[in-house]
Amino acid sequence: MKLTEHIYDDEVTETLSKSFKTVIDKLGEDSSREGLLKTPERASKAMQFLTHGYDLDADEILNQAIFHEEYSEMVIVKDIEVYSLCEHHMLPFFGKAHVAYIPDGKIVGLSKIPRVVDAYSRRLQVQERLTLEIRDAIQRVLNPKGVAVVIEASHMCMQMRGVQKQNSVTTSSAFTGLFMTNDSTRKEFINLIQAKLH
Repeated sequence: MKLTEHIYDDEVTETLSKSFKTVIDKLGEDSSREGLLKTPERASKAMQFLTHGYDLDADEILNQAIFHEEYSEMVIVKDIEVYSLCEHHMLPFFGKAHVAYIPDGKIVGLSKIPRVVDAYSRRLQVQERLTLEIRDAIQRVLNPKGVAVVIEASHMCMQMRGVQKQNSVTTSSAFTGLFMTNDSTRKEFINLIQAKLH
C-alpha cells in the first residue's frame, strides 16, 4: 500500500492525538507551542501508517497472483526493504529481507513477496516472529518444495537506548523443506544473497 492510498480513521486519529498530546505534556514540553500544535495529529497518522499491516492479509496478497508453471529452480527476491516497530519499545528497526522459494508447480508474481514482507513488518513486531510469519505465509499458500527467509536489521532500541551499540546488526533466518534438509540448497541461497549480481 502506498502512502497516498492509506486512509486514516478519523476516530483513531482523534483518540491517538489526545494521547500523544498528553505524552508531550508529561515529558515536560508545551504542546500548545507553535512547533508542537499539530504534532499529536501528525504522530497519530504516522502510527496508523506504520502499523497498517494489521489491515493486510498476506494469504490474500499471494493468492492474487498465483500462476501454474513447471519451473522448479530457486526463486529469490533479495534486498527487500524492511521497516518495522519493535513491540517492546515502539522504536523502529529496519534493514533488508531476502526471500526464496523452490516452486512445486506454482509461482507467484514477484511483487507479491515484498508486499507480504510489508504486511507483517508494518505491525508491532519482533524480528524473529517477522521472519517466521513471512516464511509460513509463502509455505502455506504456495506449498513449494522449500522456503528461505533471512532478515538483517538494525534496531533503534539497541542503538539509541539500552546498550547503545550503533553498529550492531541482527540477522534472523527461517527455512522449510529443501532449505532445511539439503545443505547444498541452503548454501546456494546464502551465496546468492551475499553476491552482488546487479
